[in-house]
Amino acid sequence: MPRSPRPDDKFSFGLWTVGWTGADPFGSATRPALDPWEYADRLAELGAWGISFHDDDVHDFADDDETRALRLGRLADACRASGLVIEMVTTNTFSHPVFKDGGLTSNDRGVRRFGLRKILRAVDVAAELGATTFVMWGGREGTEYDGSKDLLAAFDRYKEGLDTVAGYIKERGYDLRIALEPKPNEPRGDILLPTVGHALALIAELEHGDVVGLNPETGHEQMANLNFTHQLAQALWSDKLFHLDLNGQRGLKYDQDLVFGHGDLLSAFFTVDLLENGFPGHPDGPRYTGPRHFDYKPSRTEHLAGVWASAQACMSTYLGLAEKAAAFRADPRVVEAMAYAGVPDLAQPTLAPGETAADLLAAPAGLDVPAAAERDYGFVRLNQLAVEHLIG
Repeated sequence: MPRSPRPDDKFSFGLWTVGWTGADPFGSATRPALDPWEYADRLAELGAWGISFHDDDVHDFADDDETRALRLGRLADACRASGLVIEMVTTNTFSHPVFKDGGLTSNDRGVRRFGLRKILRAVDVAAELGATTFVMWGGREGTEYDGSKDLLAAFDRYKEGLDTVAGYIKERGYDLRIALEPKPNEPRGDILLPTVGHALALIAELEHGDVVGLNPETGHEQMANLNFTHQLAQALWSDKLFHLDLNGQRGLKYDQDLVFGHGDLLSAFFTVDLLENGFPGHPDGPRYTGPRHFDYKPSRTEHLAGVWASAQACMSTYLGLAEKAAAFRADPRVVEAMAYAGVPDLAQPTLAPGETAADLLAAPAGLDVPAAAERDYGFVRLNQLAVEHLIG
């Protein structure tokens, strides 16, 4: 059994995770809803370090300002009393029918203005409560029908909205960064910014892109049949991994939001290995130091006891995989297998210092092509060592 969670593990949960009551498109809720501070208190008891929430997780969409302030204040008081950090805040621009065609990219200008105001108000809440990340998931920013939206205008409006929010953060002097959360589909048929790469491309076009990064999610990238570890690596390489969501997913299905590790376990192993140990050829390379944030849903077959068991399972699985990943990296057989596979050699630049393309063309080839074609890289043995560490 792995050790118990500690605050320095920086495990964090969205209130919408443990707070999901089990309702889905085919069935009603299977367990009662608790108040937000009740979820926070129980997470603190389990060893979590922090929480995150959408604005509408704490108060109702139609609540007046006084009610909103009272409920947010009560949650903040509960977190202070239990030692929990409110590390991330986001906003909900997907549940209410007004957002049926999106928040920032709706064809209705009035809806876009309403949605932008809602986002800016949530930014104020995030700053007031000490959060350092503001996640923006565009779950309704998309289409079911290709002819239903002027896509050039949609990307213009997306850019306009993001720059407005990022510019507002700078104007107010908030210690806050935006993290975009890609997803390929669901609830829309096709969502704009479906993957990490798409989001990076949009960020590069922003006026205030320096404070905009990424919040990749395990299941979202795997829904697009992509390798989650690769997506994290590119975000790190781009210095844009501001936050992340960990859960489980089994292939090209709907968004399952399983307990972390309850989907592709080998992928989860290498995800933890990257997060905890960094890039194997770059001990001083970019590292992720933010929260280990879980965005999952307890199965609707569980009642409240199962909710807390599932939250414990997320943390326990992560800690167990972290122990195994550390042992994997320290194993002399793995070090030898990585050397045989040439893993450390990839860090050597292909061109010599000062060498140009013309110099390369003028130089002797210097490669025994038949021998290189027959080279054995040993990737299977290296991966088998990972499997052996994983299964014990």
